[in-house]
Amino acid sequence: MKHFDILIIGSGPGGYVAAEEAARLGNSVGVIEKEQIGGCCLNVGCIPSKTYLQYSHWLSSIEAANRHGLKAKVEDIDFPAIVQRKNEVVSTLQNGIHATFKQNDIEFIQGEATYIEDHTFVVEGEHYTGKQVLLATGGHPFVPKIPGLENASYVTTDTFFEIEEFPEKFITIGGGVIAVELAFAMQKLGANVTVIEVASDILLTVDEDARAFIKQKMKAMGIQIITNASIKEVTSDSVVLSDNQSQPFDELLVAAGRQANLGLPMTMELSLEENQQFVTVDEYYETNKTGIYAIGDLIGGYTLAHAASAEGTKAVRAMSGAKEKPVPLQSIPRPLFTNPEVSEFGLSEAAAEEKGYDTVVKQMPFSINGRAIAADETEGFVKIITEKRYHEILGGVVVGANATDLLHQIMTVYEAEGTVDELANTIYAHPTISELIHDTASNILTTF
Repeated sequence: MKHFDILIIGSGPGGYVAAEEAARLGNSVGVIEKEQIGGCCLNVGCIPSKTYLQYSHWLSSIEAANRHGLKAKVEDIDFPAIVQRKNEVVSTLQNGIHATFKQNDIEFIQGEATYIEDHTFVVEGEHYTGKQVLLATGGHPFVPKIPGLENASYVTTDTFFEIEEFPEKFITIGGGVIAVELAFAMQKLGANVTVIEVASDILLTVDEDARAFIKQKMKAMGIQIITNASIKEVTSDSVVLSDNQSQPFDELLVAAGRQANLGLPMTMELSLEENQQFVTVDEYYETNKTGIYAIGDLIGGYTLAHAASAEGTKAVRAMSGAKEKPVPLQSIPRPLFTNPEVSEFGLSEAAAEEKGYDTVVKQMPFSINGRAIAADETEGFVKIITEKRYHEILGGVVVGANATDLLHQIMTVYEAEGTVDELANTIYAHPTISELIHDTASNILTTF
């Protein structure tokens, strides 16, 4: 039997970041992983999708250049080469984690962990135990029960990147963040894309103004969006709606959300929350069993890679005697890597008002910014949500080129307990896109 100070099950963004922090704090660390190191984010999620989306950005840049004096032509899109580059990017990052583990004496254990008792697990006949255990086993795609689907050929968000032949007609059942990101990538690469959503709208977790902006862009690109859909059945080559309208496909993606991997927690008899969907933890991410912790998709909240990483870091610090407050949901950025990008954090205007704030909300468009005009990247806006009494920053939304990076400027001031005044009084270089943050904050100050 091999013993560790901290034994981690799962090597996704929650697990491997936690392992590195645990080692830095002086612990002996073992990480058990049944699939590939890096988890879903690295292997079948965040990284592969952003690799594909980069091609759509490049194609958009070529189109923009052609509108403004540079004559360039894309003679061919070599999809197998795109797949190969995706594989190389993933492999590079996998190797990086392995190297970091080796450098920090973190033992990587390949195989599926089976629970034995207490803090002991077995992997391919070998027993491993940890003084403290962190569960970071992530989630899996939810596949709804739709007549005919079980007999159809389809991919999920876990298997989408195994596609090697580019489809002419691509349908996604589901209109959430992952589905919309992949719709953008596939449409730009040349597929005819349809998004089918049973809810009243797509991207229901996204800021209302941002959602409207992205929907308009999708329609302009030629992406068909069907909402309030009632699916009658799925055949071998089409999705049939309740009105008998048939939507043909060469490739079908089922992207109807994800569920936590609760197999191991249930075997360990860990407490689940009321709806039995997530593991219950305290403010330090400890479960009902002493020395057993859980993070990431297992505990709900924003099931995002960076949220799991932050939770994992706090969990192992608590194990090491350096307890901290839990990760506040308002401090987690929520990105959408479309073109233009969307990123937001904190409270929406409606949520802020529900909490009793006397809100002030201003937004300014990219179209007035000199750098954006010069770069022909005028789609989007900056929105800041604040309040009158203390000028506190309550939330922010950026839609536009590099929005996911720009949002962090607002977030940094927020985390430092600064106010909208600090944003307005900072001297920004000209010409930069960042000036929009300054301009929006200054516009807010004029209302006080």
